[in-house]
Amino acid sequence: MDLSVTSTDLSTDAAVSTSAASVFIPAPVTPYQGDIARYWDGEARPVNLRLGDVDGLYHHHYGIGAVDRTALGDTDDSAYEKRLIAELHRLESAQAELLLDHFGPVERDDTLVDAGCGRGGSMVMAHQRFGCKVEGVTLSAKQADFANQRAHELGIEDHVHARVCNMLGTPFETGQIAASWNNESSMYVDLHDLFAEHSRILEVGGRYVTITGCWNPRYGQPSKWVSQINAHFECNIHSRREYLRAMADNRLVPQAVVDLTAATLPYWELRATSSLVTGIEEAFINSYKDGSFQYLLIAADRV
Repeated sequence: MDLSVTSTDLSTDAAVSTSAASVFIPAPVTPYQGDIARYWDGEARPVNLRLGDVDGLYHHHYGIGAVDRTALGDTDDSAYEKRLIAELHRLESAQAELLLDHFGPVERDDTLVDAGCGRGGSMVMAHQRFGCKVEGVTLSAKQADFANQRAHELGIEDHVHARVCNMLGTPFETGQIAASWNNESSMYVDLHDLFAEHSRILEVGGRYVTITGCWNPRYGQPSKWVSQINAHFECNIHSRREYLRAMADNRLVPQAVVDLTAATLPYWELRATSSLVTGIEEAFINSYKDGSFQYLLIAADRV
């Protein structure tokens, strides 16, 4: 499948057909939700768009895995920056692949839900792998429009769809979703409310997976680096303990807890050398190194 449509192509009004029309935009439930919607509607960082232009998968999460130094080549080469961007994107897609690995068996007639879907890259990957229907929710109308337009470009709009919706109150029927996930989006909501909603929509035996940054209770309190990350993204990072407690309170039983901190550090160290820096790289690198911040995958079953 050809994924080589660029963000420039996707932003062209003429490219939007009736099947990729603008989504319905409900009013925010709280002022904070309105703030977050405005934040992501206004977000256009090159680090998200240029990486997605590599192959048409537009992510809003970070990468994991060892950097392929052979693929990068010589730093003095005129094509080095292009190869660096491709390598960062490869690491981000590897992160999404790992998340999908933890779903277990998924049937073609199943429905999955991406809570906080961004521009839809992980939804496309999920459909490509499993052949199933994937529904995404986001507070950002701009992101939902982008994701739906991308699905239309790929001819998968009947299977991949994003809507503007509060992830704490989705329109999906109770017990009808085979698997759901949050990929770096759970820091925008109360965890008990979030996991109550996932527990509601998941079928018994359904799988929930999250990859998230969380502050380490062993550090004592959120470090100054974690506070900088919160301020940068206008979010509220939770502790590892809060995730596990809120899952237990909402019938989500962890089957795997994987510490990805060491696996994500190479991504950040490489990104800090690129032309796409946003100024938050130092906070991530230092917080991972001093142990105050962790990058976790948690996979849990609905019981």
